[in-house]
Amino acid sequence: MRVNAYAALERGQELVAWNYESQGLKPDEVLLKVLACGLCHSDVHMIDNDWKLTAYPLVPGHEVVGEILEKGSSFNHLKVGQRVGVGWQRSACLHCDDCLRGNENLCSENTGLITHGYGGFADRVVVDGRFCFPLEDDLPTEFAGPLMCGGITVYSGLRYAGMSSGQRIGIIGVGGLGHLAVQFASKLGNTVTVFTTSDEKARQAARLGAHDAIMVRRGGLAESPKKPFHIILSTVPTSIPCELYLNLLDSDGTLCFVGVPSEPVEVPLFPLLAKRRRVMASPIGGRSMMRAMLETATRYGIKPTIERFPLSEVNTAITKLRHNSVRYRAVLSP
Repeated sequence: MRVNAYAALERGQELVAWNYESQGLKPDEVLLKVLACGLCHSDVHMIDNDWKLTAYPLVPGHEVVGEILEKGSSFNHLKVGQRVGVGWQRSACLHCDDCLRGNENLCSENTGLITHGYGGFADRVVVDGRFCFPLEDDLPTEFAGPLMCGGITVYSGLRYAGMSSGQRIGIIGVGGLGHLAVQFASKLGNTVTVFTTSDEKARQAARLGAHDAIMVRRGGLAESPKKPFHIILSTVPTSIPCELYLNLLDSDGTLCFVGVPSEPVEVPLFPLLAKRRRVMASPIGGRSMMRAMLETATRYGIKPTIERFPLSEVNTAITKLRHNSVRYRAVLSP
């Protein structure tokens, strides 16, 4: 079967119309008709080969919403015609200790949808059906895609940092990740404070459920929080002053990174030692965490703020993303 797609043929180049022949399905694979696909900063990193993982031609797109058109011979738990979501992860071994604990995302043999194959900037995509996730009717197609990467990243990070309810949670940054983290934390019954450099983003965060905002000025914070935080989640791709934020944590509090700065992070020991605090980082979640995230998003009406683009305008969307002018997630439709 011929698949029509958009691909980067060389590092950093604009995407061009491109097609490839898809082979027959393996027993656990499914063929999806792409209904929508989110555009993520990770796609740009792959286009630019920033992580030295890219094989060209690269078909990006790892926030896929699709309809099952065909199934492999041993695949039974989803039906033809069913709407599913697919995220960053393509596969895992499914028998190591991490996989058996439900942490397939931590499997040493895990593969990425666009690191080991072609992604969702296309009219069709072949994926491992065991990493497809059924979507409820109440979750609209155009909003589901960004949840498959951005949503699971912040939800998993918050959960593994210890989020429950009735806590004080700080979110650093109100962007593609941060605006989703605000919704998950607040909808689950926590008091949320955002740290931002923008008055407009502070107002937007309030509309999304944030209870307070602290402005970040050059050299520090405009004010101090009234009480210490149980969790602070950093969603920004830039360096933060770790000591400043560690000292805002309560005893046994956690500073969790889901945004990845390009520079090394310096962590002073004494603020950790004094209050038994900890620092951690978190990637996407495993399959059980993904299902819990989607159930939570559907139940509480958690949706990304999106800008829609036709797939034919993918380079326009990428340019806006490179200039940090997308509010807050771009979604492409064939």
